[in-house]
Amino acid sequence: MQRRAFSLSTASTLAFAFMGPLAPSAQAQNAFREGKDYLRLAKPVPTDAPAGKVEVLEFFWYSCPHCHAFEPSFEAWLKSAPKYISVRRVPVAFNASFVPQQKLYYALEGMGKLDALHAKVFQAVHAERKPLNKDEAIFAWIAQQGVDAAKFKEMYQSFGVANQVRRATQLQDAYGVEGVPSMGIAGRYYTDGTMAGSMQTVLKIVEHLAAQVRQG
Repeated sequence: MQRRAFSLSTASTLAFAFMGPLAPSAQAQNAFREGKDYLRLAKPVPTDAPAGKVEVLEFFWYSCPHCHAFEPSFEAWLKSAPKYISVRRVPVAFNASFVPQQKLYYALEGMGKLDALHAKVFQAVHAERKPLNKDEAIFAWIAQQGVDAAKFKEMYQSFGVANQVRRATQLQDAYGVEGVPSMGIAGRYYTDGTMAGSMQTVLKIVEHLAAQVRQG
């Protein structure tokens, strides 16, 4: 989803089926061009990756059909990605209406329920047509998932979640995110499906740049 323009017709371009190992050939690596396939940030962004790891951020929005299409392939890639890559998902907010879903993500994470319910949120929004973009709608859905609704509401409204939402928006701005799904690499680079041509190529670029950063 683009910040300024959104077209469902591009979903088929950004979605792809996972095709196994993504290690690009030397020729493909040489074809990745700064300014075309990815951007170098004018101002590096501090990262939170452990020592010896390269941080990769996935910027997403639960209501974005492109993110929904990408999620199964991204999840499959995570299982085969180089071990030195440390991945974090970052829910975006292009305007205030996105904030409830940012809070939903971080509340689930804080309660240890993210692995079980992350994909189910996408399913609820896109297959079951539940917008989950208002507090009360989110609370009602959470109660249906067997989660302690009172504890979730407490987490959702907590100072910690508010700080994480603020940090997510800061990261989004620092990377200059204009659409989702998109990726930030090592606090230095940014790419998305529009630039790279497909999300499959995005993941190849991520691996390529992460390897370069690791090599110094």
